[in-house]
Amino acid sequence: MSTASINGWSFASVSANASAHQNSLKTSSTLRPSVFAKLESSSPSLPRLIRDEPVFAAPAPVFTPNLREGMSKEEYEKAIVGLQKLLSEKGGYGPVAAAKIEQITAELQTTDTKAFDAVEKLKTGFIRFKREKYETNPALFGQLAKGQSPKYMIVACADSRVNPSLILSLQPGDAFIVRSVANLVPPYDQLKHSEFGAAIEFAVLHLKVENIVVIGHSACGGIKGLMSIPEDGTTSTDFIEDWVKIGLPARAKVKTEHGSKPLPEQIVLAEKETVNVSLGNLLTYPFVRDGLVKRTLAVKGGYYDFIQGSFELWGLEFNFSPSVSV
Repeated sequence: MSTASINGWSFASVSANASAHQNSLKTSSTLRPSVFAKLESSSPSLPRLIRDEPVFAAPAPVFTPNLREGMSKEEYEKAIVGLQKLLSEKGGYGPVAAAKIEQITAELQTTDTKAFDAVEKLKTGFIRFKREKYETNPALFGQLAKGQSPKYMIVACADSRVNPSLILSLQPGDAFIVRSVANLVPPYDQLKHSEFGAAIEFAVLHLKVENIVVIGHSACGGIKGLMSIPEDGTTSTDFIEDWVKIGLPARAKVKTEHGSKPLPEQIVLAEKETVNVSLGNLLTYPFVRDGLVKRTLAVKGGYYDFIQGSFELWGLEFNFSPSVSV
């Protein structure tokens, strides 16, 4: 069993076959509160917080680049050269095929000159949403107009490549989502990072969510920054390094146990371990602990690998068991 202290509470990872008496609350004249946390897994044993195998995974996606959006300038030029070669040999093609080749060539030559229109992108995006989602789901949006009762609070990274609603196929109203750099949850503090505390309090006490899920992800710039902070503690940013230092316990654990591995491998390990730091920090919020003890709330960690197209999920079991001094 490994333990760590969080604001006067001891946080411990317990093996899957831990005895049942840890789930009971005993009484004594001299008590010291302790927190027991156990990561759930389908695996027969889970000695460490870091998981290497996904609980479930989707096959790696097959990308088919769109000629108009997914090609580099060099690829455009190669495509144009190839089509021009076809045009030079178009005697063997019918008039319809030859005309189509000429059309595609012209489109490729003009596409790259179009400037990105930020306003038009948002406008057409909303029109598509309204036509394909809003107007086709009147019952759903009619219910949401009356209020929300999400089952999940999801803490995810602000990274533009990580959209929890998209990757987990969540519908509007399913999840109360909070996003932060490196999906970090700060410890309870009414003066510092109070906006995060407000979000957790609102989700647990007012929305009464049943699950809090903290999701890390691959290629996280925030975690790379955490693992790259100089040993002397010097900083070069106004906010970023101070924020990611919330994950310093994860950095220390990875450096201690895997310091001989290349930095990219350490970063991947830290991407998962910082999720567990955030789970531990959630336990410092009294209303989160209360929900866990009453079994009205569950806390889970997740990891989305958008490079491999996989998703891991693990749980945290929480119990009180006071220590007895004789």
